[in-house]
Amino acid sequence: MDRREIAALLAYIGRLDPRSIRTDQGEARDQLAQWHELLSDVPMATPHGWDARVAARQHYRASPYQIQPADVVRPWESYRRDRLALHWDPTPSADPDDQAAWTAELVGARHAVAAGIAQPAYAPAITSSQEGINPRLQARLAQIGSCIPPAARAALAPYRPARAAREAAVAQGQPDALSVRCEWCLAQPGEPCRRRRIGPNAGVLALTPRATPHPGRLDLAAAQQAQRTEQVQQPALA
Repeated sequence: MDRREIAALLAYIGRLDPRSIRTDQGEARDQLAQWHELLSDVPMATPHGWDARVAARQHYRASPYQIQPADVVRPWESYRRDRLALHWDPTPSADPDDQAAWTAELVGARHAVAAGIAQPAYAPAITSSQEGINPRLQARLAQIGSCIPPAARAALAPYRPARAAREAAVAQGQPDALSVRCEWCLAQPGEPCRRRRIGPNAGVLALTPRATPHPGRLDLAAAQQAQRTEQVQQPALA
């Protein structure tokens, strides 16, 4: 913000909080100089969601204290971080052999996103639709049946016994125990059951993952699977 924009922001803040108004000309000049020194790299507004006046208004909605320059800088830094966290660097159009131009385009795109001048570039999502899929890719997926080839899955099995046991059970037609919440150890769906070590004073000392789910969780998954099967069969019988 330049000095004119800082003066406009201070005038807006003065309407929200008369305590911030400086009636003495010297004090007003010092206040303007201080805010300009601290907010010179913060824009008044951007085309994509940032407005310093909104930050000032949010401050007074949540705090009874007079606003300080830091109360505008903090939301601006959060705004920049959030936008960069959403940004997925697109492939530059520059020649990859020209390292300087390639890097400059990447850096320029990030600066534009962080400054609110450009929208973040989102990573392309992988959809479940089979329409328009490359025939060679479709044949490859049909061949391996999973994004993890069987050989790699077998090699990983000793290092993730809970997942290996789950996949083996599902392959054999048994209910997927990890699809339900365990009422014994309170493990959420998708998480392995945990073994609790109880101390002398009945306090829990540690929680370690189990390779196999608790029996009660297996029973609950089997009951839900049977219920779903019954619901599917009823319309067919009707």
